[in-house]
Amino acid sequence: MHEYAYYYVDRPPASVSEVLAFSEQVARDAGALMLAELQRDEGPAAHFKHDGQELVTEADIKVDKLICDAIRARYPTHQILAEESAPDLTQLSEREGPLWIIDPIDGTVNYAHGHQHSAVSIAWVVDGVVQSGVVYNPYNNEMFAAARGKGATLNGESIHVAQKTDLRRALFATGFPYIKKDMALLVRRVGLMLAHCADLRRMGSAALDICWVAAGRLDVYYENLSVWDFAAAQLIAIEAGARYGHFLPVPDGVNPVFHNKNILVSNATLYNKARDILLQAED
Repeated sequence: MHEYAYYYVDRPPASVSEVLAFSEQVARDAGALMLAELQRDEGPAAHFKHDGQELVTEADIKVDKLICDAIRARYPTHQILAEESAPDLTQLSEREGPLWIIDPIDGTVNYAHGHQHSAVSIAWVVDGVVQSGVVYNPYNNEMFAAARGKGATLNGESIHVAQKTDLRRALFATGFPYIKKDMALLVRRVGLMLAHCADLRRMGSAALDICWVAAGRLDVYYENLSVWDFAAAQLIAIEAGARYGHFLPVPDGVNPVFHNKNILVSNATLYNKARDILLQAED
């Protein structure tokens, strides 16, 4: 039985830095539970949701509960948007006040198959603006973190987006959805990017992919996602100097912070070059 007595303080956050420290501790606890679930003799139990399309493990559900319970105990008036327990996207762009956006295990397929590339993602949003975010990979104890206006860090050390200017030297990453109806378009995009970039990396965790752009390990990332995949990593990338946007127009009335389609992340120079390449696939 885990004890989280230090969470049980019924008061509003004193500062973004306090929320960030709390988020980091919760992410570490969630990561420890992730790893503990792997030690079960039968491994993490799994099933499929969304008409059998998307894998989810019992660890996803347990980690989700751990994070949500901690937040509700510490900040009982805050709203929570969590992938497994409370995926209510209604009027997300118009929500006011503090909102937590959580992905308990980003990279569930990796997690279930023993690939050590999955992460806990926790973002804190106030009035539609992401104020802090953490993405934690418990396998290698890497904590990516950012507070708005304060820069981005990896295990406490500042990180910055790579400064490549030649797309031919760039490593790019992307992913593919569980539902395959748009696969022809996605393959066209990958083909064009491969023709103009150095190489592709397909690693299976959107949150970590975006953080890897922030840390200079990747140069370009694009994909369609769910908001819990990118909410924390978005801020980390921006605070590391990346340009974060969308290579197709954002629909009218939608807050770009939460728009989940056609996401593109890179440094400012490569952004326009990658966008132009991706747009060729629409012709």
